[in-house]
Amino acid sequence: MKALLWFVAVSLVVSISHCSKKPVGIARKEDIPYIKCQVCEKLGKELHQQVQKKQAEISPKKISEYQIIEITENSCNLKKSEADWILRIDIVEKGDRLELVEQDSEGQCNSECKTIERACQEVLGYSDTDVAEYLYKSKPNVDSLRNYLCKDLTKTCSTNPPPVPKDRTPGEPFVAKSDKEAEMEKILKSMEGMPGAPGMKMYSRDELMNMKNFGDEDADDEDEDDDDEADLPSKLGKVLREKESRKGDWKQVVRKGIADTSATLKKHADRVSNQIRKWWRGKKTTTSKKGSKAGKSEL
Repeated sequence: MKALLWFVAVSLVVSISHCSKKPVGIARKEDIPYIKCQVCEKLGKELHQQVQKKQAEISPKKISEYQIIEITENSCNLKKSEADWILRIDIVEKGDRLELVEQDSEGQCNSECKTIERACQEVLGYSDTDVAEYLYKSKPNVDSLRNYLCKDLTKTCSTNPPPVPKDRTPGEPFVAKSDKEAEMEKILKSMEGMPGAPGMKMYSRDELMNMKNFGDEDADDEDEDDDDEADLPSKLGKVLREKESRKGDWKQVVRKGIADTSATLKKHADRVSNQIRKWWRGKKTTTSKKGSKAGKSEL
């Protein structure tokens, strides 16, 4: 029950944006053959730009091969910031072909977004380390990287794409995100994998109002040593209600909530670690005594 409580607590803290919950898009696999080569070319461009950007950030240090591998591995995963380039692309039908048109801002991720992600994953496949090694050792320009990735290594652009069927169902229109929504999603992505903050997502205001009392009915079941943990849901509810009543800086509220929750989680983890350590020491002592008695009896 505690694990579930912590999961919901952390999720609630990060969910205080005004973004509404969005439907999950599904990739249209039948569209992949028409866009795969273009996706590969855009992927090559993005990899080159991101490696150059990373090098500039850490200069005068030299970018490591591991850092390049990490960029390459994440470039086709929409849960990672390295794949944000996918969010700026719209699939447009022009005659008997599909064209990837880059937009000025990020858009809502629906089926087209998922289709590009899937095509990117099919292009890269198990070649991510090969591409990273080529980037690290050869330091190619954009055109050389595209040729290596799309023609030499994966053969993605070795043939022309087939014509698009006339009865193809058009995709959804490109809908740009608001600046606030885009910034919130960047915060969530930057926290991906953070200890004590798993599976975070955003909720609408109505969903938050329905969920803010979650966990109160189980508070009485906690031990006296866990008073801080038991009070956490009510404290989070207070934070949310204060957010509704004043027009403060929502980013500060998010960061403060995350910091408070992480501190409590660390306290809880330390307590559990100490209990395990004591148990293990007791077990070793008991085993040692048994071994000593057995030795005396043999004598």
